Amino acid sequence: MQDILEKARDIRLVIFDVDGVLTDGSLYLGDDGQEYKAFNSRDGHGMVMLRNSGVEIGIITGRTSEVVRIRMESLGISHLYQGQRDKRPAYRELKQKLQLSDNQIAYVGDDVVDLPVMTQVGLAIAVQNAHSFTRQHAHWTTPSPGGRGAAREVCELIMEAQGKLASALDAYLR
Repeated sequence: MQDILEKARDIRLVIFDVDGVLTDGSLYLGDDGQEYKAFNSRDGHGMVMLRNSGVEIGIITGRTSEVVRIRMESLGISHLYQGQRDKRPAYRELKQKLQLSDNQIAYVGDDVVDLPVMTQVGLAIAVQNAHSFTRQHAHWTTPSPGGRGAAREVCELIMEAQGKLASALDAYLR
């Protein structure tokens, strides 16, 4: 675990996949074709806390959904890339835009489509219920499954490694 905390100290950007990471992977489609997703409110608050601690947050997802745009806007996340079947071009664009190196970036994924980026970053994270091949290539696997607290665990791990978690939590006691 010490190795993971050392990697997490350098992180300046965390990129999350959506389906299976910020949600449980279920896709709800209405008769009208409208897509619905369930997001975990504690995951969202963890992302806000992490962003407030100075770490950028990005989203790279293969699907395109208005509900994802609305949710990310509500969290103040502006680095949103949807419809990215191959996530590498968006990764390269975001890395260049923020002038970061691979070792300053973490990626959180759940399936094999995430591996091309996961194998490049300084901290590759799989959610607990990720595909087994994906978990094999992750530096760390969250204790919780996607959409059920995994994103919050990632945010708190990075904040803890950077010495920012205790003060962020203490702020709620004042």
